[in-house]
Amino acid sequence: MVIRYNQFKFSVFILIVVLLKEIVDSYMSKVYSIREFTDRCLRTERWNGNVVLMVMDAAFTSIGLNYFTVVVPKVVEFKKTFIDTGRIKNLRDLALFDINEMRRIWKNRRSLVVSKEIASYLSSLNLDDRKALRYWAKNSVLSEWKSDPIGSIKGVGLVTYQYLRMMGGVDTIMPDKVVKKVINEILIKAGYKPVNDDMVFIKKAEEIAISCGYRPIELCWMTWFVQQEGELMRLEKYAEFLDKI
Repeated sequence: MVIRYNQFKFSVFILIVVLLKEIVDSYMSKVYSIREFTDRCLRTERWNGNVVLMVMDAAFTSIGLNYFTVVVPKVVEFKKTFIDTGRIKNLRDLALFDINEMRRIWKNRRSLVVSKEIASYLSSLNLDDRKALRYWAKNSVLSEWKSDPIGSIKGVGLVTYQYLRMMGGVDTIMPDKVVKKVINEILIKAGYKPVNDDMVFIKKAEEIAISCGYRPIELCWMTWFVQQEGELMRLEKYAEFLDKI
């Protein structure tokens, strides 16, 4: 009797896992070229490999405004005003740059302070910006994020911390509201309970991705791209920006 019950439980488990994969596959099938975008992120090549712009992206994103309609255009404006003109060449320049000048582009002082403090720490690790970000990301530990030199910066939450780790080459998930909404939606459809605690959510989402044959970062990017805005998914609506990010 016990053996039959265990066999039944195992059969149910297999069915749920199969269902979960089918559901995840149905979402992933909507986002073409997802590997291209995520490979670029893991190689620290977003924004044409400019780490200053990656830091600005993370800092601007940290206050919760729409990524494609607000953050991306402002990062582009920052690039034209300060990067293309040679006024900011690297993270060290960003760390020392006049914040009032930067406020011409972005009014929120807190996120600008965050960007400068991140730049200050990373530039102390290596004069090569890309090597600095990747070194930090590789040696960062999620469970100790609050005591991390970047995680402990006022204004850097877990979402920003994870976002920077991803751009530094770590295959993981950031628990922002969109990612949690979509992945919890998937869990509910598959018969699981939603996960609200951020740390538990990250681990659960990573497990889902791997068990379904995807990288965690691919699952993360999928949640952003499948969002509908009007009649189009973000992947289609903001196609003009995708070569930048």
